[in-house]
Amino acid sequence: MTTRIKICCISSIEEAGLAVSFGASAVGLVGHMPSGPGPIPDDLIQKIATTVPPPVATFLLTSETSVNKIIEHHQRTNTNTIQIVDSLSDGNYAQLKESLKNVKIVQVIHVLNEMSVDEAVRISGMVDALLLDSGNPNLKIKELGGTGRVHDWRLSRMIREKSKCPVFLAGGLNPGNVQRAIEEVEPFGVDVCSGVRTGGKLDIQKLRSFIKNVMQTG
Repeated sequence: MTTRIKICCISSIEEAGLAVSFGASAVGLVGHMPSGPGPIPDDLIQKIATTVPPPVATFLLTSETSVNKIIEHHQRTNTNTIQIVDSLSDGNYAQLKESLKNVKIVQVIHVLNEMSVDEAVRISGMVDALLLDSGNPNLKIKELGGTGRVHDWRLSRMIREKSKCPVFLAGGLNPGNVQRAIEEVEPFGVDVCSGVRTGGKLDIQKLRSFIKNVMQTG
């Protein structure tokens, strides 16, 4: 099975076009975050999303934690996928799906310890996919992605094996380690932000190498 590739922290129509031209299956568009790279205004997310051709997925990364606020955020951006980077605090996934029937729901799990495995497996039956990242939502200023850190792939493998839905692997991936990551975890897809950037900008050489290495593996 070909490993899907999601290029995150897209900041312009040009970057989105570049990612798609190199073979990305999805692009990540980052809304307001308490920390981390890549946030852009909602109106720019909406503009970029309209330029991305099907079947490439457009992921809105939202730090909202209530169902109503997540729906409102999506209404301002109109992506075809929502990536929830924090835990739901109000409402449930069934309510989200009922309100957004044609939108895929992806829940981020920040892989910290064995408890993350239990959380992921529990949620996996309620969403369309999981995305395993290396943030830490327990900090005073939450880290909700884009840390550039690798987490324990052994735990990610356990989640992937037990999950009821597809799993994306994120967290510190780059052209040099993505093949080993795929071999160890065997995810449905991989997700990269800082690993294909130089000075915050999408780096064509890194992007080409990353996608080439993924294609050679999966």
